[in-house]
Amino acid sequence: MRKFSKTVFAGLCCAVLLGSMAACGNGGGSEEVTEVPAVTEATTPEPTATPTPEPTATPKPTATPKPTPTPNPYEDEFIKDAALECGFTFGTVISHGQLSNKYYIPMAQSEFHVLTASNEMKAYSLLDQPGSKNNPDGMPVMNYSQADEIIAFAQENGIKVRGHVLVWDAYMSDWFFREGYDGKAPYVDQATMKARLKYYIDEVVTHFETKFPGVVYCWDVVNEAVGDGGDYKGDDPRHVRTYRNSDENMFYTLIGPDYVEYSFACAKETVERLQAQNPEVSIDLYYNDYNTFFDGKRDAIIALVKSINSYEKNPDGTYKQLCDGIGMQSYIGGYGQQAGCMNTGDIAKVEKAIRMFHDLGVKVHVTEMSVRNFDKNQEAKHAEFYGKLFAMYKSLNEEEILLSNVSIWGICDDPMMSKTDYSYKMNGPYCGLFNRACVRKDAYYKALQALK
Repeated sequence: MRKFSKTVFAGLCCAVLLGSMAACGNGGGSEEVTEVPAVTEATTPEPTATPTPEPTATPKPTATPKPTPTPNPYEDEFIKDAALECGFTFGTVISHGQLSNKYYIPMAQSEFHVLTASNEMKAYSLLDQPGSKNNPDGMPVMNYSQADEIIAFAQENGIKVRGHVLVWDAYMSDWFFREGYDGKAPYVDQATMKARLKYYIDEVVTHFETKFPGVVYCWDVVNEAVGDGGDYKGDDPRHVRTYRNSDENMFYTLIGPDYVEYSFACAKETVERLQAQNPEVSIDLYYNDYNTFFDGKRDAIIALVKSINSYEKNPDGTYKQLCDGIGMQSYIGGYGQQAGCMNTGDIAKVEKAIRMFHDLGVKVHVTEMSVRNFDKNQEAKHAEFYGKLFAMYKSLNEEEILLSNVSIWGICDDPMMSKTDYSYKMNGPYCGLFNRACVRKDAYYKALQALK
């Protein structure tokens, strides 16, 4: 709030009697004037007038000229348009709660070709336990209410949706694997589990394609099945995890070590059935994972995709390509800490992985990217890193399309997050191309400039 000072005027008293001056005060109260004795006129000399100098005009201060701001040549342009010219679409994440966010929605409507639901299309969000228990045919029942609202928003705005995800062992509802969908009952046998999974995949893919034709243009069929060390059998070149954080991977336990391949075979069968009904149906199937640009994980993913695409044969004896692409989550930088962030050596690793994945004959997407930054003072460096990263993405597609989508999940800053927050560790509070109010940052313009 602006403060205004009070001006106190002090009364100034000057008493002049026959050339003599009496003392006066400048306090705030009444003043006492001392009487001066009279003197004769003869003894009072005529005062000599002191010449008053001509007043010198005080020069007016020269205003310091304000610098003319340099116009931003990219202010009216969009990354999504520049990206499309470079051969890839541009996307981000959205949650059901953000559908009512007055800042996020205008950004989503104007800035992106593709949206990915953060959790609402995952099995643990869709599966309805009471409905499944009461279903007389023994197959799972789903509740699509929140997911449908996200897809409807995308459809209304001409935005495509990445289906994320059909099969993921993390956070999976344990009751899905048990008899009668009862969390206390015994686990089902292999045949029952395979039937449930096949039914689930078919129902979910069919639901979204039927209700929102053409909106869900690809699916992450299986997510994060490749382990990081110690959580897979040592002789498995695919490194398919048998457990996660000491919890069994029940897909692996009940279906078997080929549950990833089986999931893709089920998804492919559904897509082919939908295409037979409507030749315009176009849905690609992806394997999605994190740490994809680290050597060990990258090589295991390559082995897994080769296994998926040699799992079934076509009628002519050739292998059926069940997996159309690889999703690289691309969380780049230190997990929960500034150390390791904005390391330019990571850009070369990402480029190498993209080229190696492309050599498998599949498409490559960047699916959940976050350029981590935990230090506000490093924002200039963060912006420069973004520029270099997008320059690399552009260079990949100069001769042929090696990268066909970049979707950023760490899209907005959030300095208000607690350090114990999951998103704080995953993204960092200053990770975004946009600030907390969804306003473009310098990082946005650096990325845009690199593409232009």
